Amino acid sequence: MGLPTDAEIRALHAKHAPTEEAFDLVHTHCEIVCAIALRLADHAGLDVDADVVRAGSLLHDIGVYLLYDADGRLDHAGYVRHGILGHELLRGEGLPESLCRFCSHHTGVGISREDVLRQGLPLPPRDYLAESAEERLVMFADKFHSKSDPPRFVTAEAYAAHVRRYGDDKAEVFASMCAVFGVPDLRPLAAAYGHEIV
Repeated sequence: MGLPTDAEIRALHAKHAPTEEAFDLVHTHCEIVCAIALRLADHAGLDVDADVVRAGSLLHDIGVYLLYDADGRLDHAGYVRHGILGHELLRGEGLPESLCRFCSHHTGVGISREDVLRQGLPLPPRDYLAESAEERLVMFADKFHSKSDPPRFVTAEAYAAHVRRYGDDKAEVFASMCAVFGVPDLRPLAAAYGHEIV
């Protein structure tokens, strides 16, 4: 199977979103991450497959839909599972493993087997680390927008402070990603989407 089109990806979101509000939140976030990733790739002249980045960005959070209960409440406590849930969802839809991985390998700056065991995460104990340049770029771009209530853009400084809570090694990984990919100018997207920058 080739890469799905934007319309096919949107239809997948619509199929699995439990509510219109969930669709708006998750699909819009994925569109924003896509825009950030493609701008970073273009600005830095990165050697990545832009079509793979586009599809991976637009699909990376589709597993969030599976964390909503029948009353439309999101399971925040189990949120770390959204990646593996999305991976399984896309596999069930017949998408290639290379796209499924964007779901399971984008959380934080990567989750190692040791992280799973040390933190007691509700995940099978293995590595969930971005490997390809495309996976790393989508993982990085994802750090600059939050699906919080209300949704907001996140500066590099704010994310660095957040991720440091998980260890200096995580902050160092994020700093190295900033050095490789650059830091996006969030102001045009913040103006376009009406989300504040924190």
